[in-house]
Amino acid sequence: MKIKSITVFCGSSEGTVSSYKTVAYELGKLLAKEEIQLIYGGAKIGLMGAVADGVLQNGGKVVGVLPRFLSSKEIAHDGLSNLILVNSMHERKSKMNELCDAVIALPGGFGTMEEFFEMLTWSQLGLHSKPMGLLNCAEFYAPLLELVTQMYNTGFIQQQHLKSIQISSDPFDLIKKLMSYQAPESGKWLTNEST
Repeated sequence: MKIKSITVFCGSSEGTVSSYKTVAYELGKLLAKEEIQLIYGGAKIGLMGAVADGVLQNGGKVVGVLPRFLSSKEIAHDGLSNLILVNSMHERKSKMNELCDAVIALPGGFGTMEEFFEMLTWSQLGLHSKPMGLLNCAEFYAPLLELVTQMYNTGFIQQQHLKSIQISSDPFDLIKKLMSYQAPESGKWLTNEST
């Protein structure tokens, strides 16, 4: 699959592990090298700023999508190829989905989880078939992956949806997995018998 743009969800903080920022920057650098446009939340702070800087400082293109109420807090990155201002967080996610061919989540907090899982849910419902990946830097996502396995083991996720999350601790390997991803056939999750 040819990927021209990737949405990256990640923290507006750098976190407490130095490798998070390093990997965010390296992912950005790789996106620039592969001529893949970054779509992200538009901020200059935290891991968000690091991945954007990784792209921009290596000649790549970056589109930020930022709600107006956050732009007034002076967190918008001022070096972007394009900054799109929207009215709400929901509009932000819709625009980021519209602009991308794939999704990656780096370490982050509630916002990162909410954004990634909403897009993952849209995939489960057949609203898109984009590859989705977790960059599991320093095993950040290990507890979440245990929970996802528990969801599968207890009947809340089908196997095809469990396999829809691509996982790697290495940016290059994760991009390779996203490029070779084959979306599962979108079967009915809810049947007449289960409703």
